[in-house]
Amino acid sequence: MLTRLLRLGPALPRLLARPPARFVSQSKPSGAAGSPAMTELHPTVDQGGHGEVSQYVKNPDYHGFSSDPVVDEWNMRVAFFFGISLTLVIGSAFIHYLPDHGMRQWARREAERVIQQREQEGLPLIDENYYDPNKIILPSSGEE
Repeated sequence: MLTRLLRLGPALPRLLARPPARFVSQSKPSGAAGSPAMTELHPTVDQGGHGEVSQYVKNPDYHGFSSDPVVDEWNMRVAFFFGISLTLVIGSAFIHYLPDHGMRQWARREAERVIQQREQEGLPLIDENYYDPNKIILPSSGEE
């Protein structure tokens, strides 16, 4: 968390000095500015005594998938099965069996093999000359 805050760098003091705020006027509006009264955007529709009933009143176990209780429960089960079970199981297996990124495991095995080979031959693990000095072509003193 601290590293995320450090990435903000010079912007962090500005953010902390002026927190976002919403200013609302509490004074009475004057008649010259016009009427700032709230009006409804959509006209009210007479529902003839039939009010909207919440889905939770119709179905106390409402999960938000459908208004039909049976379909709602099945959709919830399917969503959780695919969303959680399969994602966790198949996603974990996929990540586990990804190929060796950057060939790190191969490099380790190869280094261990070379070390064992050099120990068996009685050679030092690392030669004092990393490159063969006979193969290095140096410029002559006049070419510098």
